[in-house]
Amino acid sequence: MDVKSPEQDKKVTDNDTPTDTAQTWMKFGTMVDGIEASQLTQIERLSPIALAYIGDAVFELYVRSKLLMPPKRMADYHNQVVTQVRAESQAVHLSVLLPHLTDEEKEILRRGRNASTMKPRRLSRQIYQQATSLETLIGYLHISDPERLSELLAKLEFSSIDNRQ
Repeated sequence: MDVKSPEQDKKVTDNDTPTDTAQTWMKFGTMVDGIEASQLTQIERLSPIALAYIGDAVFELYVRSKLLMPPKRMADYHNQVVTQVRAESQAVHLSVLLPHLTDEEKEILRRGRNASTMKPRRLSRQIYQQATSLETLIGYLHISDPERLSELLAKLEFSSIDNRQ
């Protein structure tokens, strides 16, 4: 069996940047939980605000899909959706999900909470930060683990929040 020292295992690329075997495998698509390792690195590089941007859209689409039945007037449908996706409701949804989150997911929440630097106009900074952190988690899971996202979203109860907020 041919055993190589760590120095022999390194390769030199055209631009003289050494790469070891692990980096080579990363470049050529080693899978980690169904996601290419290089894609995981790119996801981790996304800012929490970018993840929240995606998470906001994903959450609204989920709520729209969930509330679509039974058929109703468009204005009623719209009002129900708006009630569920507003920051105050997202803070309530976050409190429901919190006991079910892993440590990694809680870290994503923390990053999202700390990234919300805008001063909200109509609500407290705490509510705004909670909503942003939930959107960040949803965006992260949408990209990295859609099954886990579905599992968490299934725990939400939309009838517990009504239109009177």
